[in-house]
Formats: sequence, C-alpha cells, structure tokens
Amino acid sequence: MPIVEAVILLVVLVLISNVISHYLTFIPVSLIQVALGLVMALFWEIEIPLDTDWFLLLFIAPLLFNDGRRFPKRELWKLRGPIFANSILLVFLTTIVGGYLIYLLIPRMSLPVSFALAAILSPTDPVAVQSISKRVKLPDRILHLVSGESLINDASGLIAFKYAVAATVTGVFSFGQALGDFVYISLVGLIAGFILMTIIEFLRDVLRRQGINDVVFNTVLQIMAPFVVYVITESVFHASGVIAVVTAGAVSHAQGNRLIEDLPELRLVTEKTWNIIVYLLNGIVFLILGDELPIATTHIIHDAQFNTLQAVAYAFGAWVILLVIRVIWIYVYQVVIKTEHASFRVALLAGLSGVRGAVTMAGVLSLPLVTASGQAFPQRSLALFVAAGVIIISLVAAVITLPLVAPDNPTPLKTRASISDDDDETDDEEVSVADEPETVHRLSEAEARIYIMRLAINAIEEHRHLENQRAAYDLILDYQFIIRRLEMRVRDDEDMQRVMQDEVTLREVALAGEISALKRLLEHQQISHHAYQTAMKQVERTRQRFNQTTDHAIVAAARNWGIWLRHLKNIIVRTIKRQSGQMVENEWQLIDRESAKAAIKALSKYLARDDVDPQQIDRQAIYHLVVFYRNRVERARENQRVPREQYLIQLNRLRVMALGAERAGIQTLLEAGNITWQMAGRLRQYINYSENVLMMTTEE
Repeated sequence: MPIVEAVILLVVLVLISNVISHYLTFIPVSLIQVALGLVMALFWEIEIPLDTDWFLLLFIAPLLFNDGRRFPKRELWKLRGPIFANSILLVFLTTIVGGYLIYLLIPRMSLPVSFALAAILSPTDPVAVQSISKRVKLPDRILHLVSGESLINDASGLIAFKYAVAATVTGVFSFGQALGDFVYISLVGLIAGFILMTIIEFLRDVLRRQGINDVVFNTVLQIMAPFVVYVITESVFHASGVIAVVTAGAVSHAQGNRLIEDLPELRLVTEKTWNIIVYLLNGIVFLILGDELPIATTHIIHDAQFNTLQAVAYAFGAWVILLVIRVIWIYVYQVVIKTEHASFRVALLAGLSGVRGAVTMAGVLSLPLVTASGQAFPQRSLALFVAAGVIIISLVAAVITLPLVAPDNPTPLKTRASISDDDDETDDEEVSVADEPETVHRLSEAEARIYIMRLAINAIEEHRHLENQRAAYDLILDYQFIIRRLEMRVRDDEDMQRVMQDEVTLREVALAGEISALKRLLEHQQISHHAYQTAMKQVERTRQRFNQTTDHAIVAAARNWGIWLRHLKNIIVRTIKRQSGQMVENEWQLIDRESAKAAIKALSKYLARDDVDPQQIDRQAIYHLVVFYRNRVERARENQRVPREQYLIQLNRLRVMALGAERAGIQTLLEAGNITWQMAGRLRQYINYSENVLMMTTEE
C-alpha cells in the first residue's frame, strides 16, 4: 500500500478508535486501536512496511522528548534516588532475571533474544501508571516513585534492548565491552542531548531577539528538535539518541519554565501541537501492532515447534514473570525505606500499574529481519507475538482489577494513546493553597464557567441600548446555550428533568401566544393564507421538537440538519419572491415581530397567574425564552436594521466587555477560595483563546 494512503488510513482509524472509546469507556483506547489494526489486516489485507531506522526516529524520538518535556519536579526530585534505581536497576534486573526466566519458559528462544524481549518489556506507560496509581490511591511516595520511574525507564530499557539485539545479530557479546559501551553511549548521549538542545534554545532566543518571533516558526523549530538531536547523536557521536532526546526534553522544559511568558501564545500553540503529535503517534503504534499480529500469528500457527495455545501461554507466563519481579522490588523498597506498614497489597497494585505501552511496541516492531550472517532473525515472530500479548494482557488485567480495588471510582483507565486536552492539566488536588478553611465551597470547572458566563451576560445587559440590542441578544443567546450544556453536566438527573419540564411548559405557553397572534393577523387580513399556513407548520414543528427531549444524538443531529435545510429553502424561496416586490419580506417581518411579542405577553400573563409560583420555575429557562423572543423582535423591526459592519463592531465591543467580566469573575472566585490556582489558570486560558479568536475575527 502506498505510504501516503497508509498514513491517511492510520490517522482516520485513530480518530475512529477515539470515537468508539467515547462510548466504550471501560475499554482502553489502546485495545480498541489494536482491534482496528487487526481488522485492517484481516479484512483489507493491508500490511505496513517497517524499517527499523525510520521507525525508531519517527516514534521513539518525539515520544521520549515529550516525556522529558513533561517531567515533573518537586516530589520527583525528592525521590530521585529511588526513581533512578527503579528506572535503571529495576530495568536491568528485569532484563537479566526476567530474560533468563523467559529463556527457561521458552526453551526454543535463544538467551540473547530472551534478554532483548525482557528489556523491551521493562518500560511502563507513564500515563497508564498515573491513571491506575491515582485511581487506587497509592501512598504518595509509591505514587511518585512509579510515576517518576515510568518517565525514565524507556531510555534504559531501549539501551538494554539494543545490546541484546546486537548480541543476537552479531553473535558476539563481551560483558566488559558492553559495560564500557554503555557508559560511553549513556554519558555522551546525556551530554550531546544537553548541548544540542541548549544550542537550539539559544538559537531560538537569538532569532526572537532579532524579531523572528513568529509563533508557527518557533513551534516548528521545537517540533524538529528531537529529530535533529536524535539523528546527530546517533550518526555523529554514535551515542544513545534515546537518552539524548530525553535530556533534550528536560532542557527544553527547564528553559521554558519562566514565571512570566513573553510569548504566551507560543506556549499554548506548542503544547497543543505536541498533544496532536503524541495523540497520533501513539494511536498509530497500536494500530500497527494490530496489523502485525496476523503476520506473527501466521508464523506461529505454521511453526511445527509449538502451537498457538503454547504461544499464548508463553505471553501470559512472561507477563507473570515481569509482574512478580516488579511486585517483589516494590515490596523490598517499602522495607528498605522503613515504611510503617510495608504492604504487599500496595506492592501488588504498584506492580499491576506497570502497563506496557507504545515504547514497548515501537521497540519490538523494530527488531531486524535478518542477522549479520544473512539468516532470519531467530524467533522474531514469537518475540513479536509475546510482546504484543504482554501489552494486551497488562491492559486487560488493569481493566479487570481496577473495578475490584476501586469499585467506587468509575474513572476509566488512560494510556498514552488516550491523551487529550484534559490530560495535560495539572491535578487540582496536587497543588493547593495551604491552610484554606474547610468551609469554603469548591466549585467544579463547569460550575465556575457557569458563574463567570452569567457575569458576562450581566455585563452585556448593562451595556445594551436601543442601537445594539440585536447584537446584545445574539451574544446573550450564545452564552445561554453554553450555560445550558454545562448545567446538564453539573445538575443531577432529577433536577435536570424538572428544569426540562419547566422549559417545555413555558414553550407551550409561548407557542400558544404565537398561534393566537397568527390567527389575529389572518383575521385582520394582515397576512396571506399561505403565509399563515407556513407559519403554523413552523410552530407545530417547534412544538414537536421540544416535546422530544430524549432523542438519540444521531436523531437529534439529523433533525437539526433538517431544520437547517428547511431554513435554507425558505431563504431561497423568499429571495426569489422578493424580486417581484417587498410584500413577502414585509409579511414575514410582521409575522416574526407580532408572534414574538405575543409569546412574551403570554409568558407574562402565565407567570402572573395566582396558581403559578414563579419561584418554583427555573429562572434561567424564563430568561432564555424572553431573550429568544426579544431577539426575534429586534431582527424583525422595520427600518431598524443596522449595516453589517456596524453590527460586527457592536458585537465585538460587547464581547470584549463580556470577556472582561469573565476575567474579573475568575479573580473573585480565586480570592474567595472557590477555585484553585490551577483551575483559574485553565479558565483564563479559555478566555485567552476566546480573545485570540476575537482578534482573528476582527482582522478578517
């Protein structure tokens, strides 16, 4: 399959996998991607050609550079000793002990290949580790240990894997030479990554001082950094490009960690761009894993030495070996640091958190096809099958055990492949203002957004006058729709049902007012019979739409498209008929204006009735309907329409005032202790995005 078409197909399947994951939240998106890759191979017979060099460069370099960029400090720095012990000593212990046990488990697999397999299975997925560890509420010290370990063990695991593969390919292995080479490539890789990234950051700083501070240019420059660092380190210095890119990522993070950003938009664009890259690369790795499975399985099935069930048993046995080594190591660590109650349960949970992920898969897929003598790489298909099996088993084991150890926490398991905008946000519970009173009510992010948006509406209402009413009502309606969606998330089902029932009742009252206005206009011969019938059909469709509040999302979307198409048809018909005169246009303006006024009057009469208590009706539903009909009145006023340019100026001025009110509201909530600094930062980031969009709209 041509490479361009293959890339397009893989990206489309990554998107499809995340759509499926939205509905099947209990299944990690990584497993869904493996399944889609399997479907791609079995039904479409698509095979993705792999080359070791470009595969490592394309996948390993950016993934590990991003790990270095996200390397947390504080707690992890306090545990730097245990973390480096885990990420280096535990990796080599897993490689040697685990490799030898795998060799005993699979006697037909050579010892160097067993070491290579154990080495590449030693790195853990950092996102999955944190997802599991936080959910089961491990002790802080253990949580920070396994989280920090997972960010570094990729490099050490890949180095051990590289040596084991080299021993298999060449057939020669010298411990003394390997140790010397390890020190050289590790130390030189560390130095090269530090120096090269420092040069790149220095170059960026010089260019920005020269006025070359274009956001897109600087973002692309940073995106290219891991590839440049990896290639130069591997080709020129013959050192570890893996360690170099991790070091480069850490240097980039340290250089960019300023209290005041001179180009905050560069930081925002860069972070989102990296999210997209990591999102795609991780998804593609697991899709390729699924695509490679039939190939490995076919070789296993046709291998006379053992059958498929044996291969599955080997994969499960390898996972058990790795789990036991990890659990024992964590338990011994608890004893060494003299934890008050060294818990085997904690060690087991920390062991189960060692989910294998994209780096493991990227590494094992890079196994060469032939050795230096030209013979096929020994048991390559079996190694690929076992590695894929361990990844899948570790994910499935986590999915099964999580509900057992944390039954009251429904948070789904996350892996690197499920990274999203929400995943790069700092957990509000990790950093908070010290000694805050417990009586302060903390708002969720949705509740805080509702609060600041209502302040924005108040600001718009304060600056609304006769000339800008249409722009004001348009903007208020947009805010109201967003508030209603947020309320769906923060209110319980019973409360939301009551609100929806209130809205349906108010809609019925308003529609009755519209019908009475239409009948009056027809009786006084102010509108034609055809216009009357058309308007009545629109009212009836509106009634049906609001009485069907439980439609499936697809049905609702189809209905909205139908409304849009009918609206487009009406515009075309009116435009054609307008050529013969203004009677039709004036007629519809009259219908819109008078029916909206009648609806507002009907709502006022209903709320003034003795048997109706306005306090028991959702005030936002009342306000939303009143604004909706006032907006219709403004749009239908004769000789009151402002030019498009003036309307946009009014709209943008009101948006600026609304955003200012939102920003002030965030500060109020922060000072009152209702939100954390982290949530305030995210809310302000949202406003920054809105202001950027406003600037682009103004320029256009």
